[in-house]
Amino acid sequence: QLQLVESGGGLVQPGGSLRLSCAASGFSLDDYSIGWFRQTPGKEREGLSCISYSGVTTNYADSVKGRFTVSRDNAKNTVYLQMDALKPEDTAVYYCAATWSYHLCVGYVDNRGGPLSGFDHWGQGTQVTVSS
Repeated sequence: QLQLVESGGGLVQPGGSLRLSCAASGFSLDDYSIGWFRQTPGKEREGLSCISYSGVTTNYADSVKGRFTVSRDNAKNTVYLQMDALKPEDTAVYYCAATWSYHLCVGYVDNRGGPLSGFDHWGQGTQVTVSS
């Protein structure tokens, strides 16, 4: 059973930065592509970014492109989401999820939704609050 744990969330002022981590427990992440998502109460879950198993290929939603950067360190079984120039609209619970299919993740992000059944493992989420 693969378990993912997000960390690094917190309170930050507009324009500030945070780095989120997604760490695997019990199994290696190097066989999986990882997606980052966020959700606010009353809104649909939003796909933000995907990174392939090797870390060579990435993609981003228009809402975060140019501000967020995804990376991974497979030796540490950890994926990161660097968030810069944060806005109040970025306030949400942030999740990471693992999938065998990078194509599935990209499709979800680019199409602004779709089936999530291909994401077999999810973290518990970490709260990010952007407020002045």
